[in-house]
Amino acid sequence: MKTLVTVLGLSILSLLLMSSSSHVVYPKAKFKSFQVGEMLRYKVSYGFVDAGEAILTVNATHKKGANARELIHVKGIGRTLGAFNAFFKVRDKYESYLDTEGVFPWYFVRRVQEGSYKKSQDYTFMQDQKKVDTGKKIFDVPLGVQDMLSSFYYARTLDFGSMKPGDVTTFKCFMDDEVYPLHIRFEGIEEVKIRKGKFECMKFVPVVQEGRYFENDEDVQFWVTNDRNRIPLLVKAKIPVGTVKMHLVEWDGLVEDL
Repeated sequence: MKTLVTVLGLSILSLLLMSSSSHVVYPKAKFKSFQVGEMLRYKVSYGFVDAGEAILTVNATHKKGANARELIHVKGIGRTLGAFNAFFKVRDKYESYLDTEGVFPWYFVRRVQEGSYKKSQDYTFMQDQKKVDTGKKIFDVPLGVQDMLSSFYYARTLDFGSMKPGDVTTFKCFMDDEVYPLHIRFEGIEEVKIRKGKFECMKFVPVVQEGRYFENDEDVQFWVTNDRNRIPLLVKAKIPVGTVKMHLVEWDGLVEDL
């Protein structure tokens, strides 16, 4: 009898746990601004010299999130070019497996090699439990928290249509064992010229947090295409010895033609 009661008790507890997990109300993305097959290639320029490039791709995957939720695999690769490899070689890779409905991560991979500095991270986002497992420690996080790469794609799903200059949008990102609030301020609509032509864009600046690398809000500025794609077209960042620009030079597989 005791054995029967124990088995029944464990069965009920298991069903309750499964039920509570399956009834998590996950956030949903408002807009689908990208799709499987998208490729964006950027050049990173210092003055008139192309110092590096970054390539971002959206891919299909067989991996699943909790409760067999469908995922897509986004990947970002950054590297230095030409002579810049001789004195500061960069080989960076970021990967994120995103929930197709909510555009939040379930898995994150980071492999960084910048000169003599190297960093390797593998995070499992247990979104249904509001936790992140870094392999060394488990952290409490808010539901729908982003990672360093997923933030790029999630920001493209936000509704900027009703925003006025000065309005700030905020969402949470987990990086380097901490949850950071990312604040983005809308500056208005501007026409931007790059090597590939002129484009109507929405201008944003990240609201700088105390203790971060950039001291002033205007130290970083970026322009996003004012269309269904919402692609970051141009990024400018001030550094002690000048200004670095990252600009779009090639694209494929967009939701809407540029």
